[in-house]
Amino acid sequence: MIRRFSFPRAAAVTAILAGLQASCASAFAEDRLRLAPRGSPSDGISKPTHGLPSAHTEIDTEHIFGFSMGSDIGKPGEIEVEFENVGAFGKRSGTYAAWAGLNQAKFTLSDNFRIAPGFALSGQHINGIPGMADHRDVAFSGAALELRYKLVDRAVAPFGLTLHAQPGWGRIDDGTGMHIEQYGGEFAALFDRELVKDRLFAAFNVWYATGTTREIATNLWRHDSEMQLQAAMSYAVRPELVLGVGVRYARAYDGGGLDRFVGDAVFAGPTFSYAISKEIGISGTWQMQVAGHAIGDHRSLNLDQFERHQALLRLNLHF
Repeated sequence: MIRRFSFPRAAAVTAILAGLQASCASAFAEDRLRLAPRGSPSDGISKPTHGLPSAHTEIDTEHIFGFSMGSDIGKPGEIEVEFENVGAFGKRSGTYAAWAGLNQAKFTLSDNFRIAPGFALSGQHINGIPGMADHRDVAFSGAALELRYKLVDRAVAPFGLTLHAQPGWGRIDDGTGMHIEQYGGEFAALFDRELVKDRLFAAFNVWYATGTTREIATNLWRHDSEMQLQAAMSYAVRPELVLGVGVRYARAYDGGGLDRFVGDAVFAGPTFSYAISKEIGISGTWQMQVAGHAIGDHRSLNLDQFERHQALLRLNLHF
C-alpha cells in the first residue's frame, strides 16, 4: 500500500532538489570554459541585448526546463508563435491516450510585460477505461489569454521571477473528450537562477489552476482545482543544446479553492531544448509518474486523476 504523499513530502522533494542543485553547482564550479561568442545570425540563440551581462543574453530560459518555465519573456517588440503539444498516456487498464495543443502568438510589449492570445485543440483515444466512455476524436477545444509580468530580472538580480496568469474557456474536456462548458484560469510564480555562468540553470515554479465546468450531457456543474510544485535543472551542452531533468509534484482537489483533496502524483523525467536556428527552436520532456495516491484507492500510483506518462513537445518561431 502506498502512503499518502502530503505537503511535508513535497517539501522534502524540494529540499532534495535544492541539495542536488547545490551539489551540481559545486561539481561544475571549476568548469570555466566559456561558450563561443555568438554574434552571427546562424548561432541559433536569442538576439543579444546591449548593456546586459553576456550570461543573460545567450540563453533564453523560458523553455529550457520542460514543463517548468524560466522567467525570461523576450525583448520588447519581439513576436513569437508557439505550438505547444502535451500528451498523456496510460491508465490502469484499457487504452488511453490524450493530446492537448495550445497555439499562441506572443507579443512582448515592454521589458516586463508580455501578452499571448491562443486557441486550443485536443484529441483522445479511449477504449476500455472504467468510468470513461470509449472515444476517439480531434476537435477545437477552447481559447486562452496568457499574461506574464517579469517582477525580478535575473540580468540584474541573483534570480529571476515572473508572474503568470492565463484565463481560459473550454468546450471539450482534454482528458475524456466530453462536451463541456468550462471557465477557469491558471496562475504561477516562475523562479529561475543561473548556477554556473552560461552553463547550469535551475528553475522552481508554483502553479495553481482552478475552474468551473458544466457537463453538457447532464447539465451538472462541478468545480475543481490543482496545485503543482515544480523544479528543474538544465545544462548547456552546446550553445544551441540544453539538456536537463525536471520533477513535478501535483495535488488535485474537488472544489475550486483547493477544498477537498482527492489525490496527488509525482512525475520526473529528462528535458531538452534545441535551437535549430535563430528563428526556430524546439523543446520538450517525457515524464513518468514515480509516486502517487488517490483517495480511496490503496494501489500503487494515482491513475484516477493523472496518467502513467506525460509528455510535452513545443515548437517556437521568432520574428
